[in-house]
Formats: sequence, C-alpha cells, structure tokens
Amino acid sequence: MLKNRRVGLTEVITGCTLWGASGMVAQALLDQDQVPSGWLTGVRLFWAGLLLLVWYALGKGHTVWAIWRQPKLAGQLFLFSFLGMVPSQLTYFLAIYYGNAPTATVLQFLSPLLIILYLAAVRRQWPRRIDVLSIGIALFGTYLLVTNGQLTKLALAPLALFWGLVAGASSAAYTLLPQRLLAQFDARLVVGWAMLVGSLPFGPTMVTTRLPHLNGVVVGGVAFIVIAGTMLAYLLYLKSLQSLDPATTGMFSAFEPLTATLLTVTVLGTPVTHFEILGGLCILATALLQALPRRTSMAS
Repeated sequence: MLKNRRVGLTEVITGCTLWGASGMVAQALLDQDQVPSGWLTGVRLFWAGLLLLVWYALGKGHTVWAIWRQPKLAGQLFLFSFLGMVPSQLTYFLAIYYGNAPTATVLQFLSPLLIILYLAAVRRQWPRRIDVLSIGIALFGTYLLVTNGQLTKLALAPLALFWGLVAGASSAAYTLLPQRLLAQFDARLVVGWAMLVGSLPFGPTMVTTRLPHLNGVVVGGVAFIVIAGTMLAYLLYLKSLQSLDPATTGMFSAFEPLTATLLTVTVLGTPVTHFEILGGLCILATALLQALPRRTSMAS
C-alpha cells in the first residue's frame, strides 16, 4: 500500500508539474513567437483529443464510438465540450496572453471554490466554516494579485483579470459537467471526444493561420504542450487517482501554479512582486484547507 501511495504521489506531482510547465511554454509562444491563442487552442484540442482516442482504441477497439450510439449522452458530450472543455482551454491562454502564466494559473486555481459556491446553491446549504474560511483567504489572495497590495491601483491588466476569472469558472464547469459521462465511460473516451469535437470551430483558424515565426522552437513548444502538457499530464493525473484519494490528489495539484510561477520567473524572467507571491500562496493554501478536514474524517 505504501509503495502504491508513493507511485501515486509521483504521478500526480509529475502530471501537475507538466501542466505548469506547459503554461510557461504557452507564454513564450504567445509573447515571443506571436502564436495566436485561438490557433494554439485548436491545435492543442485536436491533437491531444486524437491521441487520447487512439490510445483508447488500441485497447478497446470499436467501443470508441459507444457515446455516439446514445443521442442523449452525445448531447451531454457536446455540452461538456463547448461549455467546459473549450472555454477552459481558450480562456487560460487568453489570460496568459494579457497577463502571464503565474497569475493565469493561480486565478484558474480558484475553480474549487467556485464549485463549493455552486454546490451550496444547488443543495440550498450554507458552506461549511472551513469552506467560508477558504473563500475568504482566496479572495484576499486574489486582491493581492490584482492590486499588488495597493487598494486604489490595479497591478494586473483588466483583461488578464477577466480572462483569469473566466478560466477559473470554466475549469469549475469542466469538473462538474462530465460527471454522468465519466460514470459510464472511460475518461480517455470522454475527454478525447470532448477535445476533438471542441477543436472543430477552430478548424478554419488552424488551416488559414500563418505563424509569423515557424521554426523548430515553435514546433517543439507546440508538441510539448500537446503531448507532455496535455496528453501525458492527463494520463499521470488520472493514474494517480487509482492509489490516492481525490482530496490528496487535489491538494497536490497545487504543483501546477507553483511550477508555472517558478519557470516563468527563472526561465522567462517574468517579474513577480512580494505581494503577488503572498497572494498566490493564499490561493494555494485553500487546497490544503480543503484537504485536511476530509483526511481527518476518513482517519476517524
């Protein structure tokens, strides 16, 4: 059991580290190589979705078409794709474009708190005290990120803040929408089809866009985002759930914004202030607060 836990921890940390690294690579492509965010989103969705479906089909064969044989489930897949998958991918890249990878990734990390608020509204229950505390700390951290500690001044571009918050809401929708589909089908099948279907509106952009700086660095960066930052990161995160409880996995997903921040600061030279670091740590601390009560209750 201990060995399995160590394997699970290695998988979730590696997967989330790759997600964070892909944010740094995306910032370099968007800023330095002027790669359009719409083109990058479409390419990432298409190729990552195709790879996931091929991976699934190698083991399951013709069952790759199972979702499409049930119209109701196919409709749920479309909702998941266009209300969860596509917005979460596109808005994240837009938040990076108008801001930077650290702030975009940290703001996206607000999604668990948005899920808490949504579930409280649906269930008509007040959030737990630990949830209220988490929301308060996260809001304070967001305030520090946005104002750099100065109440009357925005340190973050309004569009960066807007798309970062939308990315958080989209990530919450991405988590909530596919629950019924995931209960019936392999996650590779659900996510693969959602990505592939979601890439269709970007088809004209992918075909007609001419990249201003198409070279080996750009091709390598896009390949890293598709394979390591999406395909492999998703695989490792998924496998970690086989040996870790979701609370632990969620807590260690904080390695994504941590990695994005460290790499963009050290590799790209993105400036980060003390207030921004404190704000990011406040938001990341909410993951620990959310994990500790559940761990305690399971132990008892």
